[in-house]
Amino acid sequence: MRAAFLPFSRPCISEAEIAAVGDVLRSGWITTGEQCARFERRFAEQVGCRQAVALSSATAGMHLALAAAGVGPGDEVITPSLTWVSTVNLITLSGARPVFADVHRDTLMVTDETVAPRIGPRTRLIIPVHYAGAPADIEPLRKLAAERGVGLVEDAAHALGTAYRGEPVGRRGTAIFSFHPIKNITTAEGGMFCTDDPQLAEAVRRLKFHGLGVDAYDRRVQGRAPQSEVLSPGYKYNLPDILAVLGLGQLERLTEFNRRRRELAERYFEKLAAVEEIRPLAVPDYPHTHSWHLFVVRLDIERAGMDRLAFMQALKERNIGSGLHFLAAHRQKYYREHLPATPGSLPNTEYNSERILSLPLFPDMRDSDVDDVVAAIKDVLAS
Repeated sequence: MRAAFLPFSRPCISEAEIAAVGDVLRSGWITTGEQCARFERRFAEQVGCRQAVALSSATAGMHLALAAAGVGPGDEVITPSLTWVSTVNLITLSGARPVFADVHRDTLMVTDETVAPRIGPRTRLIIPVHYAGAPADIEPLRKLAAERGVGLVEDAAHALGTAYRGEPVGRRGTAIFSFHPIKNITTAEGGMFCTDDPQLAEAVRRLKFHGLGVDAYDRRVQGRAPQSEVLSPGYKYNLPDILAVLGLGQLERLTEFNRRRRELAERYFEKLAAVEEIRPLAVPDYPHTHSWHLFVVRLDIERAGMDRLAFMQALKERNIGSGLHFLAAHRQKYYREHLPATPGSLPNTEYNSERILSLPLFPDMRDSDVDDVVAAIKDVLAS
């Protein structure tokens, strides 16, 4: 057994990035300013989008997407139940109703075939999720949304560096990225709203900072223009420079990070091939580049003779961390009670929600760490 605990994830912060944060702290300007503007420009170059707006979290980005679309009481928003619950919470808090589409059994992403039957006269938005670093098959979903006259916002929290049919996720349409510490790059907390719609970008920029007509920082006046006015009620979702400068350094290492993630994933596939009780997610069969945000497997609970939580606990006792991404939202207590799903309407979601777990995967891992994870898995199953 390992002597030291291997966490499920850990951010990879360089000394140069720590020094850059120190420089900002000493600069006298630590809230949203020039570093945030640089981060937005550099991120837009990375994904090829027309507009990028830095925010305090991806959840903030989803909130502003719903607000800018005017989603409210009486509306419906289609999204998978197998996602982080923040999206479902925000739909619910807006007064709208979340409508769950089932996922593909082996990629865990919605498709045009699972979404189409859920579209109704009250549907305002479709929010597909690019899951674990793989892209959803987004073109049929875009076509479906256009034909039905509804909006589409891509949850790209897992998809920085992911490409779909040769095009980076985020280049077209509207997509929201996350910089939480477990993501492919981090700003400690943060997110980026990307869109090719300049009017939508302007609405998000205004909503992110109290509804003012200018940002907190205007390079012409070295601060906020004193004559700035509230154009509409807004929120406080801006990203400070002390976080943005960390994102700038991380973004320069994204290719290196994702290359290492891919190597580790390939080693997992090789080492787990003969372990019948563990089945990794399928890799989509359409052209794509996987960014390997997560390495998700399904536990065959019948073969293993234990449930997923017991298995995760047994790994922890062997100094191996793991994660759960995600327990289906409709299985959470509040939504079980307030938004009950029709039994059997989400079979692939429910099958996977009981079996999935995420194995350790982060760029600073060694090959031997993967070997330790697989050895622990085999030991748990043997015992």
